[in-house]
Amino acid sequence: MSYELEFEKPLQAIDKEIQNLKKRGDRLRPEDQTKIAVLERELAQRTAEIYAKLTPWQRVLVARHKDRPYTADYIRLLCTDYFELRGDRRFGDDRAIIGGLASIDGRHVVILGHQKGRDTKEKIEANFGMAHPEGYRKAARLMRHAEQFGFPVISLVDTAGAMLDLSAEERGISESIAENLQLMAILRTPIVVAIIGEGGSGGALGIGVGDRVLMLENSVYTVAAPEAAASILWKDSNFAPQAAEAMKITAPELLQLGLVDRVVPEPLGGAHRDHHAMADQLRQALTAELNELCDLPLDVLCARRYEKWRMVGIPASVAAV
Repeated sequence: MSYELEFEKPLQAIDKEIQNLKKRGDRLRPEDQTKIAVLERELAQRTAEIYAKLTPWQRVLVARHKDRPYTADYIRLLCTDYFELRGDRRFGDDRAIIGGLASIDGRHVVILGHQKGRDTKEKIEANFGMAHPEGYRKAARLMRHAEQFGFPVISLVDTAGAMLDLSAEERGISESIAENLQLMAILRTPIVVAIIGEGGSGGALGIGVGDRVLMLENSVYTVAAPEAAASILWKDSNFAPQAAEAMKITAPELLQLGLVDRVVPEPLGGAHRDHHAMADQLRQALTAELNELCDLPLDVLCARRYEKWRMVGIPASVAAV
């Protein structure tokens, strides 16, 4: 098990001692077995202590962890009968957003989300999860398909932001995101959004409007990356930890502000430690939300969604008036 994050370094020595003992295999003595059990309890306790006190910047680092499960991992672990749909029917297929038809616990859904890529080839193909206009237009095509056939939409958000190169501007990146905001606001089928890693700026919002917005415990949701905010405010990206603290971008903070509806707990040590356990937690949360939303009449569903997003940014004291 790797401990690449600086704040996890105290755990590395304990884990290394456990692994060295386990290498003895059949030659393990009873006292070695006892020592392994003691060390494993200590490792779990120390991990829990560290992760209970993560700073906002440390959560950013966890959200960006290279081993964190991506959309493709969740599709594999959550879905049965998955059939991928490609292309926006206008320009091409953007691998930064993937999705298609699937079943989750017997319920037919349309699932889509950002895909960052694992190896170098996939990262380049997926543009590190930063979608071009055709990616958002593909997402819109999938959502319209869901509306046509009465399937709920599950949207998994994990991007540093939308692509902002010349080609994206030429093909209308701002327009494609704006069109998705409008579409998701009025789509006549349930939409559940889950922030599974980074929720960056307009790139996240382009598939981020829903009846329910969930955040994984160590995910972040922000108008700009902390490094970018630090460069603007302090003229120095080294102030990113201070920016992350000031911006209120973590799941507990955003839940308290009313900008998200549920925080999904992660396995001990973060989602990157146990993909299967994280997928099970997410499945339970998604199923619970869909069970409630799918029972609502569509007119009520859309009216509540409109009201939910109309009130974003309005203090509770004002909203109550």
